[in-house]
Amino acid sequence: MRKSAKLVSLILVVLIVLSSVAMLSAGCGKKELTTVRLNEVVRSIFYAPQYVAINKGFFEEQGLEIELTTGQGADKTMTALLSDQCDIGFAGPEASIYVYGQGKEDYAVIFAQLSQRDGSFLVARNNEPEFKWENTRGKVIIGGRPGGVPEMTLEYVLKKHGIIPGKDVEIITNLQFTATAGAFISGVGDYVALFEPTASMLEKENAGKIVSSLGEESGLIAYTAYFTSKSVIDKNPEMIQKFTNAFYKGQLWIHSHTAEEIAEAIKSFFPDADDDILVTVVKRYKEIDAWCTDPITTPESLDLLQEVMQTAGELDKKVEYDKIVTQEFARKAIETVKP
Repeated sequence: MRKSAKLVSLILVVLIVLSSVAMLSAGCGKKELTTVRLNEVVRSIFYAPQYVAINKGFFEEQGLEIELTTGQGADKTMTALLSDQCDIGFAGPEASIYVYGQGKEDYAVIFAQLSQRDGSFLVARNNEPEFKWENTRGKVIIGGRPGGVPEMTLEYVLKKHGIIPGKDVEIITNLQFTATAGAFISGVGDYVALFEPTASMLEKENAGKIVSSLGEESGLIAYTAYFTSKSVIDKNPEMIQKFTNAFYKGQLWIHSHTAEEIAEAIKSFFPDADDDILVTVVKRYKEIDAWCTDPITTPESLDLLQEVMQTAGELDKKVEYDKIVTQEFARKAIETVKP
């Protein structure tokens, strides 16, 4: 009996030791993640590379956990960054240009770019298979927020085709971003500039017809990018590098997979969107070459953005490229990250 009791006790001790070792091993193997507060301008399929990077675990591979919030406007996203409500902002680079122009000491610096074309589409009330921009003369277009890149790009394209906003065509700019489609459906305007998936949803409901891509019309431009404050780059360049690495891996994944695979990868971010709409939208963005192949913001793309801003009367003097853009993190990501 005594021998049996000793044997049982020995077995229990061994089991406890083995259990403790296993728990310690599991704890050591578990990677502690650094939380990065990211504020995106809006939730859009247009930003698929970002959602792919999140859902495919590319940020976790870099030791980062993304805490994502949606600002509902570039001005609100920039305000969140400047008031330390987020670590990284994601919006149009015009927000960084405006802040630098205000003379702020701790201004925003762009370090990675996602999209290289305007992601909005002109939707007509009726089908116009032979659409020409001349068709908009004397009509009413529901546009975007004054000073925002979508609205400025729309005006830039109109002027390029000899249509002067306010004179040859009326543009409604006082509606909230989320209210433009509803206003159009209710009978306001002859055309509306919409992002996806809203544009395709209107087509599916026979409430409108996509007649032109603003992105194709305007050309390659610094359209949507990641930025952070100068102080964050100075204090925590490692975090920015890891973020850029993960994002770049998302870019590589996007360009090596089909529209169907991309739609499946980002579906959780758009629970209310039909699968066919997701695939249609992704195909459309691929067709117009909307997504950058790497995170670098080029001087030419920023220059076109500032030209668009000047044409819209929103910018007096161009900002020097090197003042608000760094290629350091993008170039290092390209060198080190493999598909």
